[in-house]
Amino acid sequence: MHRLLLAIVGTVSAGLMITAVLIAILLPKILKAIGMHPDYDAGQKYDLQGKKALVVTTSHGVLSKPGETTGKPTGVFGSEMTVPYYEFLDAGMQVDVASIQGGEVPIDPNSFRYFLITHEDKRFLKDPAFQDKIKNSPSIDDIDFTDYDLIFFVGGWGPSYDFAQSERLAEQVSAAYYAQTPIMGSVCHGALAFVSTKDAAGKSLIAGRKMTGVTQGQLDSFGIKFTPKHPETELKKAGADFRANHHPVADIFATVTVVDHEQRFVTGQNQNSGHETAQKMMELLSQRSAK
Repeated sequence: MHRLLLAIVGTVSAGLMITAVLIAILLPKILKAIGMHPDYDAGQKYDLQGKKALVVTTSHGVLSKPGETTGKPTGVFGSEMTVPYYEFLDAGMQVDVASIQGGEVPIDPNSFRYFLITHEDKRFLKDPAFQDKIKNSPSIDDIDFTDYDLIFFVGGWGPSYDFAQSERLAEQVSAAYYAQTPIMGSVCHGALAFVSTKDAAGKSLIAGRKMTGVTQGQLDSFGIKFTPKHPETELKKAGADFRANHHPVADIFATVTVVDHEQRFVTGQNQNSGHETAQKMMELLSQRSAK
């Protein structure tokens, strides 16, 4: 009987181990099937040679609580930077990278976990030119936003600490808007770049505009409520017409991209929205260039 019990326990343990291995192997496909990092089948190949794009990132690399300076490493979320970068680059654009303070851009190490890493992330890890831009980014103080045709603001936990809080970033975005030059876009926390902007009358520049960003529901699912700025809350406070999709499993699998009435701002809900947001920005630029 004792040997029989040991045999049964051994068989069950082996079965559980095999099941766990299979789940681990299939996890990336399972997550994608639910909605994580979906393919964008409507994507097109654009020829935007001679045009310039700027990717703007956070400089904050610590998931710290109020009053603290230490915590888990964070920064930009990998795919929210790599996806638009390569969308623009593959369209023939010159693509520059700038950050709030300049220097090395912090990347959340969780971005590249095997079940989350994207094709574009893997491409970045083998791309010394892109990596050099990340290690030696200029500060937004040294960049003229009006020189660019497209400006993309990257999400991740980091921007909650320094996008809405940067007076210089708000000034740059407002100046770019009134210069009538770049089309500006974002995904996830990147939309915080817009919440402190002002129009010529000193009122919120984004009031009444359709916009999106990561939902409060998605943030709550991670249990991290201490970050200083939450996109849904701040966009609504600034008067934006907040739009978002919801997913029956969790908002982390949802996605939507919206364009404001003037076609100047293109915003994506979260990490799943990078391809569509970048594509719609390029579509608007292509249409503008054809006029």
